[in-house]
Amino acid sequence: MSKKHESQPFDLEGSISKSEEFIKQNQKSLLVIAAAVLVIVGGYFAYQQFWVKPQEDNARKEMFMAERYYDNDSLNLALNGDGNYPGFLQIIGNYGSSKSANLAYYYAGTAYLRSGEYDKAIEYLKKYDGEDDITGAIALGCIGDAYLEKDNRDEALAYYRKAYEWDDNQFTASIYMMKAAMVYELKDDWKQALSLYEKIKKEYPNSTEARDVEKYIARARVRSNT
Repeated sequence: MSKKHESQPFDLEGSISKSEEFIKQNQKSLLVIAAAVLVIVGGYFAYQQFWVKPQEDNARKEMFMAERYYDNDSLNLALNGDGNYPGFLQIIGNYGSSKSANLAYYYAGTAYLRSGEYDKAIEYLKKYDGEDDITGAIALGCIGDAYLEKDNRDEALAYYRKAYEWDDNQFTASIYMMKAAMVYELKDDWKQALSLYEKIKKEYPNSTEARDVEKYIARARVRSNT
């Protein structure tokens, strides 16, 4: 091998000297960059502490009455407020970046669903960012319910599938699997319905849906000739 290609020893002292020289020559620029980083980081924490947190606290305090109206089936008051306390729609408008406003999308969507306003239910539920497994699955399932009420079976199926795939639990998964199976029945697709009924029996034996699933399995077997 020629000397030209021989590896040269690493010059540690030379490298340190060059680094020190670079710092000396660019000291002002580096200080400006460091200051800018501190301003950005400090600004972020200030934004969180003095804007986001107060917004969240206010939204949570103001929303409690809307939740009470919702629980009492006073859905119009829950959505629009009573003149003294805001409804979910105002919470969304006033505190759009807060967690409470995100939850208000869920409440508003399900309130519209219960009121029979299915397009609005779909609109608001699609804007909800599921914070946990249960509400995320329920929101998707409710979108499926709204589409089914609009007689859009394909979209209903798509959202029921998303709902039962969202979280593998004995509660929501079995509910939306059962609903999906029943939509398959409406579509006269008995083999798909049977497949879901059997899955409920096997994978969710302790669910409410599993208690009566045998009769659905028997019917689907007859209708699908299996």
